[in-house]
Amino acid sequence: MGEDEKEVQVETKPSTRVFTLAEVLTHKKSDSCWIVIHDRVYDVTKFLDEHPGGEEVLLEQAGTDATENFEDVGHSTDAREMMKEYYIGDISEEDKKHSQDKGPKSWSSESSSSESNWKMWLIPVGLAVATAFAYRVLAR
Repeated sequence: MGEDEKEVQVETKPSTRVFTLAEVLTHKKSDSCWIVIHDRVYDVTKFLDEHPGGEEVLLEQAGTDATENFEDVGHSTDAREMMKEYYIGDISEEDKKHSQDKGPKSWSSESSSSESNWKMWLIPVGLAVATAFAYRVLAR
């Protein structure tokens, strides 16, 4: 290399592994348990004993796309963060479902506004007034 030439070193990231659904399907036992959630592949073998719902829940979904069941349960932010530890790659482009991450489940009631609060006490008060009125009318 001459003085005018500079050596350029490019830092490369390790490429993301890509798996087909057929490949994921071969990992459906307790000694090798993979699941797909939102087009990402997770090796949850080491998590089987720790899963709060029990290992059976994960083994039922092993080797499949478990996105719908994962979202139906409504996992917390902590659970979603923990998933990063088990991520091993992406599903192949032809097998992707392009599902939307619904985010963590909020266990608070969305209708817990002031509107629903006044309705909660209005009904008993209304019943008490109606009972008092009926008592006065019938007591004559």
